[in-house]
Amino acid sequence: MTAADTKAAGPPVPAPRVPEKTGISPSGQEADGPRPKKRRKKGELLPYLLILPAILAIAAVYVYPLIKTVIMSFQDLGRAALWGNGETPWVGLEQFTNILGDPEFWAVVGRTIVFMVICVTLTMGLGLLIALMMLRLSTWVRLVLTVALIAAWSMPLMVAASVFRWLSDSDYGLINTLLADITGNEDRWLGHNWFLDPWQGFGIITLLVVWGAIPFVVITMYAALTQVPKELEEAAALDGATAFGVYRYVTWPVIKPVFTMVATLSVIWDFNVFGQIWLLRGNKPEPEYETLGLYSFSKAFESTSFSQGSAIALITVLMLSGVAVYYLRQLIKTGEVE
Repeated sequence: MTAADTKAAGPPVPAPRVPEKTGISPSGQEADGPRPKKRRKKGELLPYLLILPAILAIAAVYVYPLIKTVIMSFQDLGRAALWGNGETPWVGLEQFTNILGDPEFWAVVGRTIVFMVICVTLTMGLGLLIALMMLRLSTWVRLVLTVALIAAWSMPLMVAASVFRWLSDSDYGLINTLLADITGNEDRWLGHNWFLDPWQGFGIITLLVVWGAIPFVVITMYAALTQVPKELEEAAALDGATAFGVYRYVTWPVIKPVFTMVATLSVIWDFNVFGQIWLLRGNKPEPEYETLGLYSFSKAFESTSFSQGSAIALITVLMLSGVAVYYLRQLIKTGEVE
């Protein structure tokens, strides 16, 4: 082969590149043929089957009573109809209009809100202070305090109410004895009945509610405080920040999500306080001590107006639904719910 032949032949032409199979044609349309289905892994449905009994139990305990409450609130259910001896007429929104137009209902709502705000404020404030104090205690003192908190938390409500009834007893109560010794005025305090005045009576009830709720707040907030990076606090202190400044700009942003969730739960719990008032008043609370839960109970069972009691309970649920939505939003923000 001569040089002339090589020049005439020219350089070799590269072979055309074969496009890869991507499932999409060069024109931008999907390639023909069905897309393969994604196979479920073996055992993928097992977690759902395991929690199915719990879901059914929750539906039976919560969902069905809620549906029944909604139905009863639109009826006029009396004692005869409850036992199947009479008809249950539908009255529409009549129960709600009667309740919302009753001044007594709004007095009970205001009393419930004030009681809830005081209980939540005292619970969260004292709980946070005790949690901060636990950071500075020695290990064995902190352990003893934790055991005491858990013991108080696990005490049954009936036992705790009996203890506080003895503490506030007019004749043999420890509170009256201590006040008489401190002030030196035995005539004023010995024999003093705290429940004759609703403000003083609610003070004793508030002590019982706060005493029972503080252990949960303290343990939860202490766990949150242990997650605050120590190096950030030390760096802020070296930069000249005061103790309050370190807490405000370093500690508080870390524990704020947990504090918000615990406070939201406290609002829901204290808004629905029932057993503490019921037990401290000897199962016969006066109208001055009625919160929304007790008011609904008295309308349903003492006045035998079950539909009115159901309507009041449904209004309470609607009032707390906003708080529940806010609580779920905080859970989503902290990553607890996906």
